[in-house]
Amino acid sequence: MATKRDYYEVLGVNKNATDEELKKAYRKLAKKYHPDANPDNKKEAEAKFKEVNEAYETLSDSQKRRMYDQFGPEGPNGFGGGAGGPFGGQGGYYSYSTSGFDDFGDLGDIFSSFFGGGFGSRSSARANRGPSKGADLKATIDISFEDAYLGCEKEVILNRNETCTTCHGDGAKPGTKPETCNVCHGTGTIKQVQTTILGQMQTQRPCNTCHGTGKIIKEPCETCRGKGTVRKQARIRVKIPAGIDDSQTIILRNEGEPGERGGSKGDLYIVVRIKKHSIFTRKGDKVLCDIPITFTQATLGAELEIPMVDGSKEKYKIPEGTQTGTSFTIRNKGFKAVNGSYQGDYIFTVQVQVPKRLSKEQRDILVELAKTMNEQPPVKKKGIFG
Repeated sequence: MATKRDYYEVLGVNKNATDEELKKAYRKLAKKYHPDANPDNKKEAEAKFKEVNEAYETLSDSQKRRMYDQFGPEGPNGFGGGAGGPFGGQGGYYSYSTSGFDDFGDLGDIFSSFFGGGFGSRSSARANRGPSKGADLKATIDISFEDAYLGCEKEVILNRNETCTTCHGDGAKPGTKPETCNVCHGTGTIKQVQTTILGQMQTQRPCNTCHGTGKIIKEPCETCRGKGTVRKQARIRVKIPAGIDDSQTIILRNEGEPGERGGSKGDLYIVVRIKKHSIFTRKGDKVLCDIPITFTQATLGAELEIPMVDGSKEKYKIPEGTQTGTSFTIRNKGFKAVNGSYQGDYIFTVQVQVPKRLSKEQRDILVELAKTMNEQPPVKKKGIFG
């Protein structure tokens, strides 16, 4: 599969570009590569046009942009789910139509500024009743420290609207079809002309008869009662990549609410929360751990068995004379990079444990040891002021 171009490169902006700079670059390129503006090279223009749309869809959304900056255009090792990766891509907020900008939803104002139309025009009315992308959903999942280290697969349970299987989403009773509204004639809007001191002004509002849908359902579906959707509990399997950090988000494409009038489904944003561990902590890609040792081990040196996050043991020899608080590093035993082959380190810090109770024999041995070392209490140094 071909590697996607960098989205910032596609739009011709740097990674610190503001929302306004993104929008300005997008408008310029959308106008340049729109197929209707390139009749002699329509196929190539269409491909570039879709690429521009895909780049802008991701970078104009703050959450998707953060994910893109972290994982790149292909997503976290393919764990984004669905075609187009975790950031949306083609088929997300935008849908290209050779007849014009019918399906762009909230961006209709951008395109009308390029190709005419304006408020209350035919193009605006057509956009109002065109396909609309479904709402995005959000869920939270709790995983263990070990799951974050090794990667895992979890199940998310949520309630969401799903397309009615009885009427297939049109809301009409099987054997019947929605009819075109005879008030707005299928546009979903009613135009009004008012005379003011500035002259005549034309406005439009949603049609009260069809509630802006352009359709009338005379015999509603008994299952969904004309809504076209039913509320159901969904169980969704999600793969958690090894190395994911606390509060990071995984996006599953097309697992949100169903779209309207043939629009694509929304996305599901899953926020991952990692439970605290009793032994290990994390700092970036490093695993940190405190290891208790005896004062004889610290004095004489010893070979320790260090517990790893995956449940294994790693042997490590500390030198004689090791002081409490000394840290040692085991290379490449930390967290893996979500979108790469790099792996962090495991750092353990030894804490010398002084025994609180000694037998008479142990105490006598230590007393004799102290005599041979001619031990004296530490001498306090005078301060700089005497």
